[in-house]
Amino acid sequence: MKESVKEVKVEKKDKILILTCTFGEGHRQVAKAIHEATQASEDIESIIVDFMEWISPCFYSISRNVYLKGIIKFPRLYGHFYEKTRRRNSFTQKLNKFFSFRMLQMLKLLEEIQPTFVVSTFPIASGVISKLKEHGLTNIPAVTIITDYTNHSLWLHPYIDHYIVGSSLVRQALIEQGVEHFKISATGIPIKSKFYQSYSRNELTSQFGFKKDLPIIMIMGGGYGIIGDNIIRELDTLPSSIQLIIVCGHNKKLLHRMKRVVKYSNRKIHLTGYVDYIHELMAISDVMITKPGGITTTEAMASGLPMIFYKPLPGQEQDNTAFLVRERAAIHVKNLNDLKANISNLLNNSQQLEQMIENGKRIHMKTSFLAALNVIVRTRNTTSEKETQSLERIDSFGQL
Repeated sequence: MKESVKEVKVEKKDKILILTCTFGEGHRQVAKAIHEATQASEDIESIIVDFMEWISPCFYSISRNVYLKGIIKFPRLYGHFYEKTRRRNSFTQKLNKFFSFRMLQMLKLLEEIQPTFVVSTFPIASGVISKLKEHGLTNIPAVTIITDYTNHSLWLHPYIDHYIVGSSLVRQALIEQGVEHFKISATGIPIKSKFYQSYSRNELTSQFGFKKDLPIIMIMGGGYGIIGDNIIRELDTLPSSIQLIIVCGHNKKLLHRMKRVVKYSNRKIHLTGYVDYIHELMAISDVMITKPGGITTTEAMASGLPMIFYKPLPGQEQDNTAFLVRERAAIHVKNLNDLKANISNLLNNSQQLEQMIENGKRIHMKTSFLAALNVIVRTRNTTSEKETQSLERIDSFGQL
């Protein structure tokens, strides 16, 4: 007599499609943080897709270079555009329509990957997903993670189900822009877990060849003009004994030039390009001079590292500067003399340094990447009626 064989159901994992872009390193780093959070779960998997590369592979590298170099060479023009689009208006509506021209490619991507959720760390990707939902072509829960401390309108789209933001003040700013309060979670900007871990300062200072009893100043922002011969020479004139970490990022030309410059410095200097141990360098630094990118500043706050902002670009960097200076987690300087004066002051004022560290910790919660993942999973849409309606409309897409 044959035994009956029971059918074993294999539960499918939830799948998160993370749409990002390398038009700025921060978008990609947030995507990686969410991906890392999913790897700790047995029930969730994730895939990262560069949105701009997917929809326009032929023009991707050209458009990326034009964007990045345009911000540096024409900052006032970019700042004017940023302010003109800060709040929703007729111009931003036209802009959103222009950016939604790749809806068909996005729909094909959704059909290929079959995600349970879509997470966007890049504003244009959020806009295209919102348009697909508006036309009933998908009903996948959509979450946008705003990667700066800003409420700029290009991040905001009517059919996004939820927003993850860096602070309660940004959350309130979104509410004032018309986003319903229940659609916004202030988890903190998600960053990788290694920035939350504790490290032995003595071991790391020895590892990198620094003296344990001297302060370490870290300088970041090589790709955007903050590092130059003049800033190193000015820091060399400081009367106090300091050590330097200079991170040139992906700027190979700058790294090559700085190798010549540091030969004439009387300081101990650790010079590097792009590395995957930034968290260790932050852990041993006392102060960081940097551009105020959303992710760099969040990583610094998680590492307990006070910041000095030098030469912030118009746009989101100025928004980040305004927010973090107001919260007293950072200082903004406008010239080299001001920079030198503030470094000297901070190194001789341990109480101010400690207060800046505490202010940064107050802004950013330690489990932001896990909290963000929980928010994403809670956006699950179980309304089968809406899913059926969206499938019925896919056939009419060509008429849109």
